[in-house]
Amino acid sequence: MKRFATIIYLGISALCAFAQANVQAKIDPMEILIGEQAQVTISVQAQENDKVEFPVLKSRQMLVPGVEVIDSHTGLTDPLNPSNRLMTITLTSFDGKVYHLPPFKVKVNGKELTTADLALKVVEMEVDTTKLDQFYGPKDVQDVPFQWSDLSLSFWLSVLLLLLIALNYYLYLRLRDNKPIITHIKIVKRLLPHQKAMKEIEQIKADKMVSSENQKEYYTKLTDTLRRYIEERYGFSAMEMTSTEIIERLMATDQQSLDELRQLFLTADLVKFAKYSTMINENDANLVSAIDFINQTKLENQPTETVEKPQLSEADQRSQKERRLLKIFIWLLAISCVSLFGYVVFNVYQLLN
Repeated sequence: MKRFATIIYLGISALCAFAQANVQAKIDPMEILIGEQAQVTISVQAQENDKVEFPVLKSRQMLVPGVEVIDSHTGLTDPLNPSNRLMTITLTSFDGKVYHLPPFKVKVNGKELTTADLALKVVEMEVDTTKLDQFYGPKDVQDVPFQWSDLSLSFWLSVLLLLLIALNYYLYLRLRDNKPIITHIKIVKRLLPHQKAMKEIEQIKADKMVSSENQKEYYTKLTDTLRRYIEERYGFSAMEMTSTEIIERLMATDQQSLDELRQLFLTADLVKFAKYSTMINENDANLVSAIDFINQTKLENQPTETVEKPQLSEADQRSQKERRLLKIFIWLLAISCVSLFGYVVFNVYQLLN
């Protein structure tokens, strides 16, 4: 008995819910002139949770032969009754007659409901054919004369543009004919101090000065080679110092090599100033001492190339600066000419259109 009562209750609820759904359609206005527009409004009164599906209409679709859909909008609500859901359809026609608009179909929760039929009357414009002189045919294309005030700005800007182009070309020729000052940077390879000294010692060996009878010349060249090496290696004027002064400045170096160097300078001084005579083996020993001193004190991890930049005179520097400024001015003038040309073309285009 309870189950039967439940079924009856559900059936009555469903009938009530279905009975609440109501679909209406109206058109405004019902009479239009050819080309005017009328609007159809479809109103659906349903519950808030009901699913409402309006008909799908596309722009330029023929609702019926002679009546065209301009556009349609769904998802609207009635401001007077928010529970009503609306669809608006804008129609037009270009043929005078009375049109029958078939009912629109709307689905509410899957149930199809239809609206009432509508009618649209399209009225043609009345023309009084007895007074044809009131109507004129299409007019020919007419030339619109330009006034000087319209063209004066473009004309004077064009003249200015030509003058700027001529000036820019003249400056370009000046820049081209005035040859730039080209400075060549030289990369000079140089020998390190110990390489120079060893090269000179090899030359002493090649000249066989060790066994030469002119011992004064031999010791002079050998000590001068050492003095130049010490001067470049340690940075003091060894060529202008005595042997004792050189030894005192080199007290921070290896003691053994310094003792051998002291003995070499002492022997050289005796040969050059006291006419002391040495043996060949003594000359060889002093040569070996010089080589050992160079090898023990040399610095190898030094740059072997130097960059030499030529020094420009004040006139050359001024000429380079003037050429640089002239290039910048030519570029700025060229950009101005391009911009001015674009403005003139745009201005003329606006006048012609």
